[in-house]
Amino acid sequence: MKKILGIAGLLFAVFVATSLLAQQPDGSNTFLTAYNLENLLQRVGMYGVLSIAAAFVIVTGGIDLSIGSVVCVAGCALPHLVATAGMSPWAALPLVLALSAAIGLWHGFLVVVVRLQPFVVTLCGLLLYRGLMRKFTNDATKGFGSGFDDFRWIATGRVQLTESFGVPVAFLVMLAVAAVAAVFLNRTVWGRHLFALGRNEEAARFSGVATGRLTVLAYVLCSLLAGLAGCLFVLDVNSARASDFGNFYELYAIAGAVLGGVALRGGEGSVLGVVLGAALMRVLAMAINIVADSNQLEFAIVGAVILVGAAADESVRRLLRRRR
Repeated sequence: MKKILGIAGLLFAVFVATSLLAQQPDGSNTFLTAYNLENLLQRVGMYGVLSIAAAFVIVTGGIDLSIGSVVCVAGCALPHLVATAGMSPWAALPLVLALSAAIGLWHGFLVVVVRLQPFVVTLCGLLLYRGLMRKFTNDATKGFGSGFDDFRWIATGRVQLTESFGVPVAFLVMLAVAAVAAVFLNRTVWGRHLFALGRNEEAARFSGVATGRLTVLAYVLCSLLAGLAGCLFVLDVNSARASDFGNFYELYAIAGAVLGGVALRGGEGSVLGVVLGAALMRVLAMAINIVADSNQLEFAIVGAVILVGAAADESVRRLLRRRR
């Protein structure tokens, strides 16, 4: 709880600081506009789903570097099936999600059965899936054209609260995903076993926990949610090109999870913290644009967040070891 309160306090401080920096001489504020806040919530929604995806694997002590490429697969496959192949959007969406889950199943097989390191497996996946999609699409842009507005509402829609402000549907999707993930991790035996697996895999195995199946499950959930986020991203921007769609998104996912209190060593973390971490990443990105009038420092901020998170995690690990 202290960690979550700290993240929430930091998010509030950055939000207030960004608001003050965005104050204009004429009294207007470029940050606290209805359009800007809607856009912020929409970004938090989509990147939040990615961070929750990464959290499932990180709490087991693993890592998934292929999240951005899974986003690319989903983002290119969905418009191809709908606009090019003529499939019903509501049939194509579960098919794309099943494909994403199958990628996670493949990762889990390689990690558990073949006993390859998660870093190697997912790094190869990062390169493999994007390369295959570039070949499949011939580097052409895949999009929905001017139609399918009802289907794209999943990512672009708003639930109006006032005449000028509405809550983005993508943000509500993220809240639904977060609620299900929180119940799974905190209220089910499988969730508790995932944390036990991350704390000490050998002890969990000797306690009767099916560590192999849980590891596979974590990778399936991670890729499934990455595929869902990929669908939201492509529905939002209306098109995707395999050469750059989803590039570096795995870094945003990992950074949001780490900033939200998920320990890189595994066994610790909360869904609420991950959502707050993803929100903090988006507010920081927006603050950079407002202060520097450019997003050139965004990757530097992401790198710094991951570095600080890793250093803090290592410090906690050493402290715990000394106490023992």
